[in-house]
Amino acid sequence: MSARPPIRTVLVVVSDRAAAGTRPDATAALLRPVLAARGFALDEVVVVPDERAEIAAALRARVGAFGLLLTTGGTGVAPRDVTPEATRDVIEKEVPGLTEEIRRRSAERTLKALGSRAVAGTVGTSLVLNLPGRPAGAVEAFEFVAEVVPHLVDLLRGPVPDASHGGGPVA
Repeated sequence: MSARPPIRTVLVVVSDRAAAGTRPDATAALLRPVLAARGFALDEVVVVPDERAEIAAALRARVGAFGLLLTTGGTGVAPRDVTPEATRDVIEKEVPGLTEEIRRRSAERTLKALGSRAVAGTVGTSLVLNLPGRPAGAVEAFEFVAEVVPHLVDLLRGPVPDASHGGGPVA
């Protein structure tokens, strides 16, 4: 049996300052090795400002080409934090368990995590997941749910064999 190919992943960095070139974003550099160790390939990094239409357009343009669409930034309560709204504009189904787990585990470290409005969901054959804007927080949040993400991406691609059910497809 051959090993699964890496899951193609895009990172959409949502940051006015990074988009303007006034602050570099360190998230991709920190996230890339973590993703690679878990079977993901960070194939593209896109930087957009905190603008709902631009965030949604960046996600829509990559649906189907990537199994996993990650965003960082714009998930709090500040006036320009609109990543959850932009994500909801794109997704077909929410997957609240992912962000619930991230908030739960993050709140064990800092209660500030309870201010996150991050969402996750599916569109076509892609899974979308909002992560925090702080680079170390994005890595930590992804690691909290990384074990289940490949299974969800597999389900989006079609029936998945399940040994506990005699190897037949599981929807």
